[in-house]
Amino acid sequence: MRRRFILSTVAADLAALVVALIAGSYLTFRVAPWQVQLSGGRSITPLAGYFLVGALLGSFASARMWAGAAPRPTYGRGVAIVIFGVAFTALAVIGSASYLSRTFFATTAVVWLIGAIAQRAIRRRRPWTESMLVITHEKGLLDDLRGAQHTDVQQVLDPGSTGELEPPPPGVTVVVDLRALLSDRMAQFVSSAALAGIPVRALSTVYEEHTGRMPIVHLAEGWELSTPVTKTAPYIGGKFFMDWFVVMLAIPLAVPLGLLIALSIRLDSPGPAIFRQIRTGRYGAPFTLYKFRTMVLDAEANGPQFASQADPRLTRVGGFLRRFRVDELPQLFNVLKGELALVGPRPEQVPFTDRYAREIPFYEQRHLVRPGVTGWAQVNYGYADDQAEAVDKLTYDLYYVKHMSPWLDLHVLGRSIWTVLSGFGAR
Repeated sequence: MRRRFILSTVAADLAALVVALIAGSYLTFRVAPWQVQLSGGRSITPLAGYFLVGALLGSFASARMWAGAAPRPTYGRGVAIVIFGVAFTALAVIGSASYLSRTFFATTAVVWLIGAIAQRAIRRRRPWTESMLVITHEKGLLDDLRGAQHTDVQQVLDPGSTGELEPPPPGVTVVVDLRALLSDRMAQFVSSAALAGIPVRALSTVYEEHTGRMPIVHLAEGWELSTPVTKTAPYIGGKFFMDWFVVMLAIPLAVPLGLLIALSIRLDSPGPAIFRQIRTGRYGAPFTLYKFRTMVLDAEANGPQFASQADPRLTRVGGFLRRFRVDELPQLFNVLKGELALVGPRPEQVPFTDRYAREIPFYEQRHLVRPGVTGWAQVNYGYADDQAEAVDKLTYDLYYVKHMSPWLDLHVLGRSIWTVLSGFGAR
């Protein structure tokens, strides 16, 4: 189902591009693309080809960014694919010195964008779902699955059932809780389903794919996370250099913006513009994190506290900075020092880390990778106010640790832009 959805989305985007190329040709040259005749042996064929190649590359990158998650028909991805295709085409035309009609180029891009958004609007009215029969007694995981966007839990069976069982309906995936003790009758039922060619999947895998979270109750040893991290070791090394390169590109904009913010903070309330705090880094090593000060001086004189909605310790400027996350701007310096990555689990204060490590199972596994300026938990959950929410947030952090990749990082960075613009989850 997942593969079919991705392929059909790519095909629909390519169809929208073909329509856009034809529309652009008629509006610019008054004839179909294959009928265009230009002086000097020029042709629009290379330009059209670059559009098609750009669309394929953009679609490939978009599909990879889903990582292990269930794909969804989001408008943001449609816009991103069109922007990527247009940028690729522009660079290819410049590099090859091919013929360029600005009117044809702009018209094709606009019509393609309209088509990409339109096909997603149609798909969102009737989104795809995976029908499933779930064998488990984990009510919490079951409730999360039922609340996911692309699941249809048709039936739930007790792992210890010994009675008669009907064959699974057509088109249904059998989802098995491998942590549960199956009765002989239930084990026979699962085996028969597999032999009959019915999809049989592990509950933990299905849960991760549809919720973007790690089912902590299914972790037993800890190496279920450390082993995937060792497989991404080459990327972990290269990730620092990519982060460093991106930060260096951002410095010409970040420095003047930072100076303006620092001046606003000093004029708004007494105290330094930069706030320093010891946080927990990779492998539990402490480091000094830099942020723009958003609270009154000595806000944590009585010890570390969770930030809350409408926190009385926030200054007027601080509330604005936190809403749009620009208080994190000085952390680019932490990235250059190698203490932070652009994407990763957010670093927690040391007292909270020490407490959570004692009280929350597998909490220390989030320190297998460098913490980040933004992260999978931030774009999906926001801030945590207490320990119960910290556990929920951990399920997202551990999902990132297991599935970390360049594609997932790009996905997080793209969603972080919307998080900044919308102020989602601000404290």
